[in-house]
Amino acid sequence: MTRSKHNGTPLDPDNVATSNLTRRSASRDAYEAELTLRRLMSRVDECLASLDVDSETQAAFLKRLDEFWPELFSLLRGLYGQRYDFFFHLEQILVTAAKACAERPAKLVESDRRRTHNPEWFHSEKIVGGALYVDLFSGNLRKLTDSIDYFKELGLTYLHLMPLFAVRPGDSDGGYAISDYRSVDPRIGTIDDLTELAARLHEEGILLVLDFVFNHTSDDHRWAKLAQSGDVEYQDFYYIFPDRSLPDQYQATLRDIFPTVRRGSYTWHDATQAWVWTTFNSFQWDLNYSNPAVFRAMAEEMFFIANTGVDILRLDAVAFIWKQMGTSCENLPEAHQLIQAFNRLARIATPGLVFKSEAIVHPEDVLKYVSPEECQISYNPTLMALLWESLATRKTTLLCQSLSRYHKLPPQTAWVNYLRCHDDIGWTFDDADAAHVGINAYEHRQFLNRFYTGQFEGSFARGIPFQENLETGDMRIAGTLASLAGLERAIELKDNIEIELSVRRMLLLQSVTLSIGGIPLLYLGEEWGMLNDYEFVQDPAKAGDTRWVHRPKMRWEFLDDLKETLDTDDALADRSIRRLIFRGLQRMIEKRKHLTAFAGQDIQIYAAGNPHLLCFARIHAGSRILVVANFSDQPQAIDGNLLRTAGLARFFENTLSDKQYSTEQPVVVEPYETLWLSRL
Repeated sequence: MTRSKHNGTPLDPDNVATSNLTRRSASRDAYEAELTLRRLMSRVDECLASLDVDSETQAAFLKRLDEFWPELFSLLRGLYGQRYDFFFHLEQILVTAAKACAERPAKLVESDRRRTHNPEWFHSEKIVGGALYVDLFSGNLRKLTDSIDYFKELGLTYLHLMPLFAVRPGDSDGGYAISDYRSVDPRIGTIDDLTELAARLHEEGILLVLDFVFNHTSDDHRWAKLAQSGDVEYQDFYYIFPDRSLPDQYQATLRDIFPTVRRGSYTWHDATQAWVWTTFNSFQWDLNYSNPAVFRAMAEEMFFIANTGVDILRLDAVAFIWKQMGTSCENLPEAHQLIQAFNRLARIATPGLVFKSEAIVHPEDVLKYVSPEECQISYNPTLMALLWESLATRKTTLLCQSLSRYHKLPPQTAWVNYLRCHDDIGWTFDDADAAHVGINAYEHRQFLNRFYTGQFEGSFARGIPFQENLETGDMRIAGTLASLAGLERAIELKDNIEIELSVRRMLLLQSVTLSIGGIPLLYLGEEWGMLNDYEFVQDPAKAGDTRWVHRPKMRWEFLDDLKETLDTDDALADRSIRRLIFRGLQRMIEKRKHLTAFAGQDIQIYAAGNPHLLCFARIHAGSRILVVANFSDQPQAIDGNLLRTAGLARFFENTLSDKQYSTEQPVVVEPYETLWLSRL
């Protein structure tokens, strides 16, 4: 029997043979990667020399290339190695990375250096995000620069600008039908305005986040126009079919994404006399990533966007970027390989750039996109959906079950926790989790749809349906945070008690996203309690998309409300409500930034002994905070001894109110109240 020379443990000869084969294979892969790089380096050196790259920048680039090249080579060979032109495209991809590094502004190079030495820089408790549409918030980029003081007053250190690049006329899916990745929509500014804004934000300590819409382009993008003109090279940039034979075979295993817009994933295009793959809208043409020329072209666009001063790229619709017959064409292994390849390219040329995943899919599939090698941060759609579920049911049972399974992430990664965004709410919880706590998942989703569209008796919500599929019963929900939390209904009823409860619900949800592991993200307008905007139906370009109901225009006169004395004699006054929401949120953000325990990602869930309460601990660098949140409209108690065993000792205080407690008696949590508890 063969024995290990390390510890004497018997080894299976078959396993030894397999292990040796694996090592030989890995060794051969490394050899081939090194040999290929040697052959291609002359072009890289030529590129760097022609761009007059200084020796320090060049040395750093070559060091990163040496580190990440073997993985990049393996990924690209796995995707494209069988193509006759693989090595040509490989050379072009390397040159693209070299150019991106050479063109990187000096301040971004310095930022890259700092972040390379601190890969968890985005774990800071001081990072609090906000997302907005430039045109709706400020009108244009130059005026947005004037709003930096406002962002600082609120406490934001991360700003996500919704798609701002040139788009097709009319309906552009909220900016996600891009005509040109290198040109800002002229209605809101220019590339120079964008780079100037990025520089100003960085001076004030605010990160810039932009979208990388890489699953599709608009039908009037230059590549699509060339394809329509008959250019065979660019027709291969998309999925274009002369008849329905192949589309029908693909369609057999696909789901409808926008069923009220169009059934199926294909659109007939008169100019090409062909069927075009359009997963979302008919004017959004899916890119064909089985063609390495598409990967190379989109890498060039990614680097252009990154070098404007972007800190984080939101990767849009990551689940859909690879197609394969006989599958759902979602979450395929090749999709992960593609993102990992983009990641390696960024690590080589723009190493301070971070990817944010937008995968609104099953919780297990969401997790697969999150790693230092793929997307370092990710939207947390499951938490978002289940916070709303807990608010509707007044119970945290399903939320706690899901958190225990899906909140933990690998090191050097983080969630982005949000309540609302430009998109809808889909009930993306795990059916197995629901069954585990005695919930029928299908029926529960129907209940949640009725509740948040106000059709369930006793509902406080005023949401509206988005993409309701009458055949499957599937529906998503549109609406602002305030309208879904009951403020719209309460104001209509002129009910002071309901107004107070709705404000409490909003601040409860915000307190959880601000305290749970990850980066909190506000959808701007939430800080004022902005209500649904039903006027969108008057715009033909928006009327067919109910998500515009929760994309209201900023009303700058609201700022005057903060300067006025709160009118305690008229609690129904709009200014009083807005002031309460803004100041309450602002105060929690300020508190978060001074609590070291809120850095990082990890949480410890505790059984509160009460189905209405959510209880978890945040621990970092010797600091500890215990969060207790009441999702009920009635006071709830938690045993003081439980809090003691959770690490609070005998005496502690709520850092949000400075109220002190003892473990000698139960602690009462008021309706929709959150406690951030620390030791005295």
